[in-house]
Amino acid sequence: MPHSPEIDRARSLIRVVQDHPVPGVAFQDITPLLADARAFRACVEALVEPFAGSFDVVAGVEARGFLLAGAAAVLTGTGLVPLRKAGRLPAPVASASYALEYGEAAIEVSVDLHTGDRVLVLDDVLATGGTLAAAARLVRERGAHVAGAACLLELESLGGRAAVPDAHALIRV
Repeated sequence: MPHSPEIDRARSLIRVVQDHPVPGVAFQDITPLLADARAFRACVEALVEPFAGSFDVVAGVEARGFLLAGAAAVLTGTGLVPLRKAGRLPAPVASASYALEYGEAAIEVSVDLHTGDRVLVLDDVLATGGTLAAAARLVRERGAHVAGAACLLELESLGGRAAVPDAHALIRV
């Protein structure tokens, strides 16, 4: 976990919203961090740094992962492929289901992800690990190579590291 004044500032900008989206969940609101240009840039740089030169495409998981992945793709001069919630992409798609800490969901990827692509998967939060694990599985099913998986926040108490042991987490709470 990198330590710098910018990353420390980013950590301080994350707002916790209790009982959102359901009772008992402490939602980690990163919008104040995203609004701070220096903290946001420092986070994106720190997310991609361990994988420098090993990927040609960034796959961002809907929805907040899109924000990180878009910035990472521009910063690194690579492509961007969105991993969308089920039913939001036109066919043909590949799909993967997974469990959340408060339900179940599925993500899909379009044919824009190609066999042999080297993919860095980015998401905002590693909670139970279901989303990142499903994203990596989906990338592999399309014949692409998972160069790495990274997230802005890891909620350590939810044990997601067991599902995605090699994930790079920038901030752990």
